[in-house]
Amino acid sequence: MTLPKLFQNPFRRWLSRSGGGRPSVLVKQLHERDRRRMMKHFLSLEKSDRLLRFGSALPDELVAQYVQKMDFSRDMIYGVYNSLFKLVGVGHLAFAPKDTSPAKSIVTDKEQVAEFGVSVSKSMRGMGVGSKLFERAAIHCRNNDVDTLYMHCLSSNKTMMHIAKKAGMEIQRDYGEADAYLKLLPPNPSSMLQEAVQEQFAMFDYTFKANARAAFKLWDRLPGRKKKPGPPSPPSPSSPSSQ
Repeated sequence: MTLPKLFQNPFRRWLSRSGGGRPSVLVKQLHERDRRRMMKHFLSLEKSDRLLRFGSALPDELVAQYVQKMDFSRDMIYGVYNSLFKLVGVGHLAFAPKDTSPAKSIVTDKEQVAEFGVSVSKSMRGMGVGSKLFERAAIHCRNNDVDTLYMHCLSSNKTMMHIAKKAGMEIQRDYGEADAYLKLLPPNPSSMLQEAVQEQFAMFDYTFKANARAAFKLWDRLPGRKKKPGPPSPPSPSSPSSQ
């Protein structure tokens, strides 16, 4: 989808990383209105990707149940949208009382434990999407009196292992699986401001992309716009080519 210049993001160059030319990864908190796109994202994951994300290659019906049961009032769900307003990365930060998980509670004396899971579309891998989703989850934990962020995954999940090592997490491996913990610093005014600013920029980006997509659809329906040719109709029984 190519947009006319009128619909192109005026802050695109400003949002690019200096020197690299690659757009910054903006992470936005997701809400109920994003559930449909989340469903598309998870159902588009291949079996191998589902194995790494969920620990087993879940069939479509179980993936759909997982998305439908996401509680936006309890957990924090984060996402990254690409320039075509497609959800290409989802991070799920789930909270639970520490006494419901003794194995996790031994690393913290806080009331809650937090667990993080992430998935990234194949087209966006190697772009830092997973790391940015993790960073956003970590700063939210830090600002909400959670001092330990936990990840559980298969030891063969190279992406999660890379994120864990990059973040300085303590990794414990056992029977092909891995538990990783990250101890977080207490919140301060800087961390509170950082989270608020990140959400504001991501919200601006989200709103612009949503409006641009709607404008493009309207633009494409204007009189005089060339329509993409559809597949040829099958010949009727009376036509010469059907004889």
